[in-house]
Amino acid sequence: MSRVCDLTGKRAMVGNNVSHAMNKTKRKFSVNLVKKRFYLPEEDRWVTLRVAASTIKTINKNGISAVLKKAQADGFIK
Repeated sequence: MSRVCDLTGKRAMVGNNVSHAMNKTKRKFSVNLVKKRFYLPEEDRWVTLRVAASTIKTINKNGISAVLKKAQADGFIK
């Protein structure tokens, strides 16, 4: 299973490790994914999602319903 956020589609980025001597080697910036359960009051049920920590902060700010609507509009949820 790839490390991709279920709601925002965030995935790993690629960059460089840069040493003091300016040698550059490839590295990967992983996403901080967390498996979390959310309660949907409209449907009266719990949903388990793999989301980034930054997405959890967005859900706390805007609410799960608004974030799910936006994810559906962006095409991350069918």
